[in-house]
Amino acid sequence: MGKTTLKEFEAVFPLLVDELMGALESYKISPEAAAWYRRVLEHNTVGGKCNRGMSVVDTYSILTGKDKLDDTEYLRSAILGWCTELLQAYFLVADDIMDSSKTRRGSPCWYLHEGVGMIAINDAFMLEAAIYVLLKKHFRQESYYVDLLELFHETTFQTELGQLLDLITAPEDRVDLSKFSLEKHSFIVIFKTAYYSFYLPVALAMYMAGIATPENLKQAQDVLIPLGEYFQIQDDYLDCYGDPEHIGKIGTDIKDNKCGWLINQALAIATPEQREILDSNYGKKDDEAEARVKKVFVELDLEKRYQDYEEAVVGKIRKMIDNVDESSGLKKEVLTSFLNKIYKRSK
Repeated sequence: MGKTTLKEFEAVFPLLVDELMGALESYKISPEAAAWYRRVLEHNTVGGKCNRGMSVVDTYSILTGKDKLDDTEYLRSAILGWCTELLQAYFLVADDIMDSSKTRRGSPCWYLHEGVGMIAINDAFMLEAAIYVLLKKHFRQESYYVDLLELFHETTFQTELGQLLDLITAPEDRVDLSKFSLEKHSFIVIFKTAYYSFYLPVALAMYMAGIATPENLKQAQDVLIPLGEYFQIQDDYLDCYGDPEHIGKIGTDIKDNKCGWLINQALAIATPEQREILDSNYGKKDDEAEARVKKVFVELDLEKRYQDYEEAVVGKIRKMIDNVDESSGLKKEVLTSFLNKIYKRSK
């Protein structure tokens, strides 16, 4: 089945920026403010891998059985893909402020750019608002327009709930491992990552392909949410055990007091002595403290624990995909393609 390329997908974005600029002109906003918004859009939305956005196009291709989409279908599925990328941009701009992060995609975070500062909070809101300007322009006449609006609103709320639990469970400046648990970790990753990264792109394509029945949406969600949880647990694992050259960054979860899968596994099985080491070293911006935590992880053989988890969860997900009923239009290939991208990845 034909896959979209990053180049093809990115070629759509300038058209959408022009449309958003047109919306600003209709409000007669100053050229200075319009130029600012253009810079916000171009800097924060483009430059990532665009996996979420391109998944909308690829899923639509699989669902319609078309190796090559016509120009209109490609444009419309890519617009929904870019709405997903705008949602991601909105989350990341805000997240970087909340986490006091320094870099994003190899350059300074948006709020650290000269002259930006806390204006970035409003810029984040405006990235989100762009989604609804584009949906109205391109999908208002469709029977599923309200479904698209509700899907974006619900997914946004779910992601914010995950972020809330993450922020209050693991603040960077106050380490309290007694607040951590595998249940909280599961909620955080499902709500903060799985819904908008896995379920949203597929559900959008299903609405556009006309197969978004409640049964099909539930079938997709039942597979994609555990898949998204597995993806994030894999991310937690790679942060500690992955090759920084492969991943493109040095892992910082231990120093950042992240409520990650590894620390929660460790807390569940640590001896009192090991627990003491974790309590006094986790979440410290200190190389030696980080090394002490990693030593406990090695003693507990968390690498093997992760590999066992991966095989078990992938086996379960494969079984769930096998049981998907394709009779009303949902294709197993959609779900398998997501699993294949993730299984055994190293970056």
